[in-house]
Amino acid sequence: MRRSAAPSQVLGNVSKKPRFIPPGKNSTVCLKNETKEVDQEIKLKERNEDQNQDVNFTQLVKSAGKGKTTKACFSVNKSSKVEMKTPDAHKADTLCYFISLLDALYVPTSGTAKEEAAQEEPDYLVKYFSVVWCKASKKKHKKWEGDAVLITKGKSVILKDMEGKDIGRGTGYKSKDLDSLDEGQTLMVGGKEIEVIGAISADDFSSGRCFQAGTGTHDAVPTALSQTSTKPFCKPFKSVCQPNRKENILKDSQSCRPRHDPNAPNALVMPRPNASHQWTFNNAGLTMVDVVVDPYIANNLRPHQKEGIIFLYECVMGMRVSGRFGAILADEMGLGKTLQCIALVWTLLRQGVYGCKPVLKQVLIVTPGSLVKNWKKEFQKWLGSERIKVFTVDQDHKVEEFIASPLYSVMIISYEMLLRSLDQIQAIEFNLLICDEGHRLKNSSIKTTTALTSLSCERRIILTGTPIQNDLQEFYALIEFVNPGILGTLSTYRKIYEEPIVRSREPSATKEEKELGEKRAAELTRLTGLFILRRTQEIINKFLPPKKENIIFCRPAALQLELYRKLLSSRVIRSCLQGWLENSPHLVCIGALKKLCNHPCLLFKAIKEKGCDPMADEHNESSLYEGLIDVFPQDYTSDTFSETDSGKLQVLVKLLAAIHELNSSERQV
Repeated sequence: MRRSAAPSQVLGNVSKKPRFIPPGKNSTVCLKNETKEVDQEIKLKERNEDQNQDVNFTQLVKSAGKGKTTKACFSVNKSSKVEMKTPDAHKADTLCYFISLLDALYVPTSGTAKEEAAQEEPDYLVKYFSVVWCKASKKKHKKWEGDAVLITKGKSVILKDMEGKDIGRGTGYKSKDLDSLDEGQTLMVGGKEIEVIGAISADDFSSGRCFQAGTGTHDAVPTALSQTSTKPFCKPFKSVCQPNRKENILKDSQSCRPRHDPNAPNALVMPRPNASHQWTFNNAGLTMVDVVVDPYIANNLRPHQKEGIIFLYECVMGMRVSGRFGAILADEMGLGKTLQCIALVWTLLRQGVYGCKPVLKQVLIVTPGSLVKNWKKEFQKWLGSERIKVFTVDQDHKVEEFIASPLYSVMIISYEMLLRSLDQIQAIEFNLLICDEGHRLKNSSIKTTTALTSLSCERRIILTGTPIQNDLQEFYALIEFVNPGILGTLSTYRKIYEEPIVRSREPSATKEEKELGEKRAAELTRLTGLFILRRTQEIINKFLPPKKENIIFCRPAALQLELYRKLLSSRVIRSCLQGWLENSPHLVCIGALKKLCNHPCLLFKAIKEKGCDPMADEHNESSLYEGLIDVFPQDYTSDTFSETDSGKLQVLVKLLAAIHELNSSERQV
């Protein structure tokens, strides 16, 4: 039985033959196959009538299998385009040669090939796109796995996830296809299928804003929500027996009044929230009331402290960053961070912008152990002991007393006591958490940071004079504590901000790396500047009198001179001055001389503590004090203290007495 010919043999196996490209930039050969029987003469007449300028070549080829004829037709027009309907496997070379001759007639004569290539060479600009991606599949409905950023340059692409990591690369694309990428188009990159969402500007990519999500401020207000207040749902049957809605609003407006006069001179009034904030936090449509700081505190505040209170108020109320309620007050020491927090706490414990409802009910203040009593004294200094009850946790006062008593609204506790009483504190619902000396939380893995993070309190304030101590990761830990997630995960933060910034400051950094690092640093400063406030000592210099320094040389007392000569004659100090010993105890010698210059009793205590060890060598500190005990009087003790034995104290006593006589009310520090 005769086998029929394979389809590839019937059609001449066109797909396996090399494709001929004639010379000239506009020459193309299109191959098509037809299996229909068409009358050759009728077809030629129709084509001659429709296309007068085309040159047609036809040839009949008998099929080997079924005896059918196959038509091969080439048409060449003046635009030098050649269409090949069905090639003959045996005469393709002859036809292609003839086509190349015809095509050569229409090659442009002006310009050189190099100039044309230069004109057609694409401009390899870098473009950025926001895309979604998933694994490549033939499913009609794709299940996108995440967002990403696509970078195109020339014929290559790079796909980065929202953490800044490379998740796909590809080369060999057509430049025209990449340049024409638009919203809704798809592309395959490294085994992943992507769909373009929109274009990203180069500035957004270099600054890192394209990798951020949900860090905008309350600026955009929905069109349907443009009204400052909305009507809450009211049950129809319940409203029948109640007064009119307008009457209720009038009563509420009359009963809700500011606690202090906002129009009084020197009144510190907090800013009102915008329409977006009202829509989010005032669903009940309560009356807006001005929040005014207590005049007793406001009248004693300096301008930078008023600015700090407004800043803290906007942060904890969520008015500066959408959905974030944390703040870092990084003023230098001596600018009144404690007073600013006390003013904020007292204001929010008694007032609220919506319907006069207080924002806070209970506040937790965590400080180092040495500052617990200082915080309590500051509360009593500005608010007294009757207006507000402050509870301090120590060995005698436990957390259980705070829970049992409804009088206390503020708890002050040390970091160490917090770890001991963590279970009891977690059971209390605090509305505000203040961490003094908050640079302790620079390590997110320590127990203190973990314990404070476990507290269910969104409003968090860190007080610190040094927000950045060693590196940017410590800075990230502080930011993550007050506003979790605002900078993304730690790996995202490293890829987007830390690594480009650190790399740009290296001596071997390129110009592009330096520019990228500067833009990322500027964006990080802009983003964190929304909830970080730092001022230096320069802002209070105008409130202080000019600083004058006077150096006074004081003559040592008789005992000091005798001890000084004895020290200089010791072998240890002589070896330090002459450099005889490689490891001379220079710091020990300097410390002994400083103690002697202040008061001899300090040196006497050191001698008694160290003692004279006969086995000590000349490098030991005890050998430095050898023989000095004999210089002191026999009845001299460590408790003996007299200003007559110190030349500096003699001058100081006379100076203080003279200042007190001139102005007894002036403070002396």
